[in-house]
Amino acid sequence: MSSRRPATPAPPAAPRTLAEELRARSDQGLAELLRARPDLLHPVPSDLTQLATRLSTRASVVRALERLDRFTLQTAEALAVAQDGCAYAALGDLLTGTVPHEEVDRKAVLAALPGALAVLRTQALVWGGDDQLRLVRTARDLLAPTGGTPGPTGLGPTFAEAATAARLSPARLQEVLADLGLPATHDPVSAVAALAALFADRERADALLAEGPPGVKDVLRRLMWGPPYGALPSPAAGGAPRPVRAAEARGPVEWLQARGVLLPAGPANVVLPREVALHLRGGRAHSAVEPGPPAVAPAAPHAPDQVDRTAAAQAFAAVRTVEEALDLWSTDAPVVLRTGGLGVRELRRTAAALDLPEPQTAFWLELAYTAGLVAADGEVAERWAPTPLFDEWLRQPVGDRWLLLVRGWLASSRVAALVGGRDAKDKVLAALGNDLDRPSAPELRQQVLTLLAGLPAGSSADQDSLLAHLRWLSPLRGGSVRDRLVGWTLTEAELLGLTGRGALADHTRRLLDGGDPLPVLAPLLPEPLDHVILQPDLTAIAPGPLHTPLAQTLAVAADVESKGGATVYRFTPDSVRRALDAGRSAEELHGFLAKHSRTPVPQPLSYLIDDVARRHGRLRVGGASAYLRCDDDALLGELLADRRTVQLRLRRLAPTVLAAQADPATLLTQLRSLGYAPAAESPDGDVLISRPDAVRTPPRSAPVPVGDGPPQVPDGLLGAAVKAVRAGDRAATVAHREPAAGGSGNGAGPAGAGSGTGTGAGAARALPRTSAADTLAALQAATLAGAAVWIGYVNADGAASQRVVEPKQVGGGFVTAFDQLREEVRTFSLHRITGVAELAE
Repeated sequence: MSSRRPATPAPPAAPRTLAEELRARSDQGLAELLRARPDLLHPVPSDLTQLATRLSTRASVVRALERLDRFTLQTAEALAVAQDGCAYAALGDLLTGTVPHEEVDRKAVLAALPGALAVLRTQALVWGGDDQLRLVRTARDLLAPTGGTPGPTGLGPTFAEAATAARLSPARLQEVLADLGLPATHDPVSAVAALAALFADRERADALLAEGPPGVKDVLRRLMWGPPYGALPSPAAGGAPRPVRAAEARGPVEWLQARGVLLPAGPANVVLPREVALHLRGGRAHSAVEPGPPAVAPAAPHAPDQVDRTAAAQAFAAVRTVEEALDLWSTDAPVVLRTGGLGVRELRRTAAALDLPEPQTAFWLELAYTAGLVAADGEVAERWAPTPLFDEWLRQPVGDRWLLLVRGWLASSRVAALVGGRDAKDKVLAALGNDLDRPSAPELRQQVLTLLAGLPAGSSADQDSLLAHLRWLSPLRGGSVRDRLVGWTLTEAELLGLTGRGALADHTRRLLDGGDPLPVLAPLLPEPLDHVILQPDLTAIAPGPLHTPLAQTLAVAADVESKGGATVYRFTPDSVRRALDAGRSAEELHGFLAKHSRTPVPQPLSYLIDDVARRHGRLRVGGASAYLRCDDDALLGELLADRRTVQLRLRRLAPTVLAAQADPATLLTQLRSLGYAPAAESPDGDVLISRPDAVRTPPRSAPVPVGDGPPQVPDGLLGAAVKAVRAGDRAATVAHREPAAGGSGNGAGPAGAGSGTGTGAGAARALPRTSAADTLAALQAATLAGAAVWIGYVNADGAASQRVVEPKQVGGGFVTAFDQLREEVRTFSLHRITGVAELAE
């Protein structure tokens, strides 16, 4: 028996490039990367080398950084100021400091660090093992820029970078070392390394700074947390600051310059090197590290059942307000501005009709627009009008109608609160206009409601703590716009009935959890009434919300006098005439009121209806130019004698007919203003019903929200993309044998990775080149052996690619093979194959 022990397999080598790190990931790891950064899939990379190149582009890295929370971003910032290949322990020291500090909870920071690193690794912003953590170069350049602009940590350039930028001569570096009492070196690189090593040794650095004159600590304190650049008190005239020796130094700034603690940064400025700043900070990259978000503080608590009832009442009011606004636009559709949107006058007129402030009116109109209930009709003289969906919506229960509005609001990127403000060109933003989209709005609304859901039932949120939490979640996104959106979201959620008295309602919690909110909401909604209370003073009181048909009919026959918990309608001669003009008879009005009144119809109201109906239509206005017809010649004589009708220029044509020098519409309006009740008639003598028909647009869909970046990729497409990238990478990186002697060799033709021209690793490799006879023989041999081969192929568009195929049949100028890139059997033209090479074993 041999005593030789089996060789222990060598551990896998650490990845040397980002592409190698991606290649070592599992399919699930690649899918998580593409899910977190969907912009990488437009278009799908041909192989992993191209994917690594794409995820290092500036636009993609900026988008990824904007999605990080504050602590994960601070972790990336700490890696940006560390040396490339930073160890995990060194990263922890940069976040917590090498010197204990009361403001840093070291235990909490170190507990949160693995999670932050996992996020950075998943998104391929950081790669490498814990012994060599590497930040993507583009992220390093963004978070720790060089060239005079301090990054978010406030740290300046390193000694090496500052010395290079200042073009310090080797002689000057030796002078600095001599003044520090350090041994001379042979080259500038060693001199800079000696300076860095001095401030890496805390005891030596503290001893050096303790020798400084008064004022040194004040100067360093102003620069240590950034910005690290300072102006010289008396810069030299032209050129860089004069070199200062320790023996000649005057004042704290020159003392620091002489010892290299401050280095030149221009003709009148100095910079504090990164190593010095880190020493002064106690090794911390940030003045304050936040390993977790600040808690959202609850405000005044309310009884949960009271919150639910308040929210339900407001939900009902929201549905009724949208219904009332679109009923108004059904008969009086406003025009669309040439630039799109609703004019200021039309908004003001609608607000007056609804008895609401203009900002609230804009919100309800925008809500109807995002739900697809109102749109432009598309005619030549374009107008805003309800869509056919509005009629279907009216037939639904109140809870379903509310749910459509809420879902539209949650998904919409439009922000109604911007109406009336001004854009970058100082142009007023119009309601229903094109410039109200803010891509971050849907996500922010969801975040605000989710945070409210995390509070105890019945508690509203302190807005300042809510803002602080959201700023932690996305410190690089939003800014002042985000802060305003939070306030607007809270206001709009209250108007919609998602919250009551600032606290989240129970039905909203169900909605956020993906459940059905209606079983909780429906019992709390006010029950619509089918009756009113008629008063002797010609008013009708609706003690609650009315059924839609009753409310619509009553709005025609009476004027709304006041709104609130109860709505007051007033009957007037004009309102009754309006109902008669709409085609209702006096008998129908009497029957309608008797049916829907809980009290007997008051006698004054009956007299009013009969009196207006008796006079209604006695005068008939038609179009000759215009004429008046009446069976009562005494009434016509009265009109002729009335001085107020002089401008109509009336003359008698017959005992019962007068002619007028005015059009019928003007004649109708003028006579009604004089207290008469004329009716319009057709050329056939029939009374014309002046009820306006409800205006509807052609079928319209709700506006599509403006997305904040590329959309999320479904899991099915994500899996297909991972398979395509893997297959392309195998084809681009597969090992192959050199062609047999006698072939045409391996020429340097253009190559592409995968199925395209590509720029990955495979694109740098030349396509295989063999003669036609060798190509045919190699393919036939592979067919018999059932082996895979590597081929070069040029498609009909002239695009060159390389593929790994398993030939199944060769003949007739074609080869049928299983293409490992597409993972399907395909047919290739023999004359388009540039060559064949065997795969390495």
